[in-house]
Amino acid sequence: MISLARRSFFVCLLAVSSLPALAQDLPPLSHRVTGSDTEYTVQQGDSLTAIGARFGLEPKLLARQNALPANARLHPGQLLHVRHPHIVPAALDDGILVNLPQRMLFNFGQGKLVSAYPVGLGKPSWPTPQGEFRIVNRQANKPWLVPKSIQEEMRREGKIVQEEVPPGPDNPLGKHWLGLNLWGYGIHGTIAPASVYHFQSHGCIRLHPDDIAELFDQVRVGMQGRLIYQPVLLAVIEDGRILLEVHRDIYKKGIDPARTVRDLAEANGLSQSIDWPKVDAVIAAQDGLAEEVGRLPGNGSKGQP
Repeated sequence: MISLARRSFFVCLLAVSSLPALAQDLPPLSHRVTGSDTEYTVQQGDSLTAIGARFGLEPKLLARQNALPANARLHPGQLLHVRHPHIVPAALDDGILVNLPQRMLFNFGQGKLVSAYPVGLGKPSWPTPQGEFRIVNRQANKPWLVPKSIQEEMRREGKIVQEEVPPGPDNPLGKHWLGLNLWGYGIHGTIAPASVYHFQSHGCIRLHPDDIAELFDQVRVGMQGRLIYQPVLLAVIEDGRILLEVHRDIYKKGIDPARTVRDLAEANGLSQSIDWPKVDAVIAAQDGLAEEVGRLPGNGSKGQP
């Protein structure tokens, strides 16, 4: 397995203004899950935060899964159990789907899920926007032209004001850049892998260096995408299990998870097959992992996974 860096350099490109939110009365029912259970061998320099960022789960959950204290120090060679299932939102035929509260990016091709990766996104004071986008640029080793807004932030915080950062170990864009037609935004790597799966950027969509290198080879200029805001995901998968995944309403959209689940269940004829106390527990925890909350009678399936 790869070694995970522990650096904490939280800088990215700009988000000039918030774009209009997509109207979403009720999210669609999902039918597939990505990620599962795996064993991970700790490498030199690893931490719970860095490993959680790599797989897409909170460090406190990783600690709990391995009966470790939240501030546990890891040692090379230590074996960790990692459980990280995520519900895949309703599929695109082709293109990239990023679910902001979920902090996950999904790449689809010909109606099938090609790949899925954890991402880092904009902090609440500088949110990543919702909306449709298109890949307009693919570039390796792109210099970072520091936006005026971030230069002003550097000045306010007493930091050295930079106008441009050349490619190299100090460039927060990492080695791969996928520019979007949303001005100033891109999907890119990072020199701080432990910052992935957090809301710490200035609106950027950042991936682990290995993940962006893989995605970079999968996409083309002109590929379409969508940024959605769906903190509550309900799924019925092939074996008939009903799964629920709930995330924090990080950008304060006023979404009521309990009502969303109940409306989704009623709209899809699932109310009688759901264990509602389990639903309440998942909503209360908001752990951001897919949990079983019911099963269809006769172990049947509803839709294709």
